[in-house]
Amino acid sequence: MKRYRAACDAWRDVHTGSGAWPSRGQQSTLVSTMTESREPGLPTIDVREYGGKRGTERQSMDRRLYMQLLVLDAPPGYAGDELAKRLGDACVSAGVAAVVYADAMAPQGVGLLTWSEDPAHFVRSVRPLFARDEISRATLRSDYSMIGRTYATGHEPDLEWTLMRRPIENVQNEAYRWHVWYPLRRTGAFARLEPHDQGQILREHAQIGMAYGAQELAHDIRLACYGLDAADSEFVIGLVGRELHPLSHLVQAMRKTRQTSEFIERMGPFFIGYVARHVGSAASS
Repeated sequence: MKRYRAACDAWRDVHTGSGAWPSRGQQSTLVSTMTESREPGLPTIDVREYGGKRGTERQSMDRRLYMQLLVLDAPPGYAGDELAKRLGDACVSAGVAAVVYADAMAPQGVGLLTWSEDPAHFVRSVRPLFARDEISRATLRSDYSMIGRTYATGHEPDLEWTLMRRPIENVQNEAYRWHVWYPLRRTGAFARLEPHDQGQILREHAQIGMAYGAQELAHDIRLACYGLDAADSEFVIGLVGRELHPLSHLVQAMRKTRQTSEFIERMGPFFIGYVARHVGSAASS
């Protein structure tokens, strides 16, 4: 334990600026003592994402994509469409890939969807956009703010595509102009179900979603937001498609599933956005 504390102190000193970089011996000690410090009976924490097998090897990776939705109201005397244009221009000049929405339910409302593998992107690159001109006078609708991370279910045939590229391809597809976003939280009763029962419930849900996707009616983006959401939601769902009606129809169809009818504690608010501009896609570059 003394060796472990000494190694940690050396590591701490480097990162707080109060000490020199640990020697090779100190680094080796840190690694070995960190391994030795696992207390008997404590679980091993594995934060990797797992997909289906490729050949004999199960896919795994410790990467994921974060996506953030911010909703704004234009300042008095300023048109929502003009705010959307300014926001899109700001994203272009800052090199921030994004989708800018016209809020279908609020004439002055605008939505901004951005994404990155590094969540610091939202602080370092997206945040400064709101110090610009009229954008700085817009009002953030904080109850519509959403953020989440991609996750795997363990069955994905192409894990990297599912986690890192599929969500971007869906939101940047020029053909899918209607996007619906909403958070949800399941009841604690779902977590207490046996894994087999959970699997059957989720499979019913997934099959409906795949049927809509196969007919090009709706495609989804599924994000986990445990500990990231101010309202303590668990997931953020995005639905994208060519027309609005099939997205509403999909939500209606899901209401009949066991997961939604028995185990959803809260859903919404729902943001209904019409794509005003893609930034960062091949079509907009």
